[in-house]
Amino acid sequence: MSVSNAVQTEQDHAGTKAARKLNPALMKPLQPSTELAAVVGSSPLSRPEVVSKIWEYIKGHQLQNPQNKREILADDKLQAVFGGKSKVSMFEMNKHLAQHLS
Repeated sequence: MSVSNAVQTEQDHAGTKAARKLNPALMKPLQPSTELAAVVGSSPLSRPEVVSKIWEYIKGHQLQNPQNKREILADDKLQAVFGGKSKVSMFEMNKHLAQHLS
């Protein structure tokens, strides 16, 4: 099979894949806790919106570790959300956020 045929085959298969469905549970608006509301606001937000606003806050306040971008250096507001930790990995962040959404 030539390279052009391989690319064409991938394109054919890509067109037949079913569109990825969004999980409606992820889009449900949830009420942030008072600690989280200090960062993202007090109105109900979906989980993706909360994560997006947290990242806006982190980048806006330059809270990413410059040597390791996967690490978040929490300020006072984020320490309240992250259970008092001063450093949290970006993978660990979602676990902490889930505890502040109801």
